[in-house]
Amino acid sequence: MERSANILRIPCEKDAALAIAQRSRGVPRIANRLLRRCRDYADVRSDGRLSLEVAQAALNALRIDELGLTEMDRKLMRIVIDHGPVGLNSLSAQLSEEPDVIEVCESFLMLIGFLARTASGRIATQKGIQYFKGVTTPKAEFEEMIEWTTGQFDLLGARP
Repeated sequence: MERSANILRIPCEKDAALAIAQRSRGVPRIANRLLRRCRDYADVRSDGRLSLEVAQAALNALRIDELGLTEMDRKLMRIVIDHGPVGLNSLSAQLSEEPDVIEVCESFLMLIGFLARTASGRIATQKGIQYFKGVTTPKAEFEEMIEWTTGQFDLLGARP
């Protein structure tokens, strides 16, 4: 990371480079892409220097967690956890992505032990289920909003 930062002439602290490297899944191409996105964030939101705080804020804004999971990974895991064994074509249709893209995502999820392929389809491992246990989904957020709205109507003495 430090070499890439020097080539791109990005003033980068060692802690920031380490944080970016940890979230890059160990893939240099991803690390370089994240470094450039963090640099852009530092230019706009900071003084241009890439500190640990700026790097973490940029990675959080990109919605990349500490394990390097992206929004696509989280959606894929949510589908597998909620719907049990799922085939590649079903995942592809539900995520509106090509099967090749799904296979790239699932290979990392299998590498870290969150997903397994079986004869009946992809399943979430216990480790994956535990990790995503507290993660909210858009569906859960929507249901909470409906519940809150219904409660507000109850307080007013009216129902829609």
